Amino acid sequence: MHGCQRGRNVRGTPVLQLGPPCHSFTDMPKRSLRQVLDQIEVLQREAAELRAREVEEVIDRIQEAIEHYGLTPKDLFSPKRRASKAAVAPPKKVRRSGAVVAKRAAGRRLGAGVPKYADPSGSGKTWTGQGKRPGWFVAALDGGKAAEELLIK
Repeated sequence: MHGCQRGRNVRGTPVLQLGPPCHSFTDMPKRSLRQVLDQIEVLQREAAELRAREVEEVIDRIQEAIEHYGLTPKDLFSPKRRASKAAVAPPKKVRRSGAVVAKRAAGRRLGAGVPKYADPSGSGKTWTGQGKRPGWFVAALDGGKAAEELLIK
């Protein structure tokens, strides 16, 4: 029988009993691994074609905006193009409850720091003392120099 039937459990409490499902895994056609892999390949090709089409559409929209506003590469990629802090409102985060919460600026880069160490070979290379040690600094230390000797005075 298909569908729901009324019944009782071992305690005599009324329960709904479900009949056998209309479809089971045994009803599904058997496919080989090769068939599944072929289907995956077809879907991957289709996904690649869709992505390529979408990328073209995005590029067209970007080029249209560049022409419309007369933008140059300097306008787009210059670090100076950022709006001043005062002119930009802090980003907002909306909680599920609908409450709006100010969000901290995460990982904001402050730009290059002030050089603290200089390459003793006179190459003009410098290092701020933060981040990974540059090769010339490591080589100077290996050559017997002390970090204090490399300080810019």
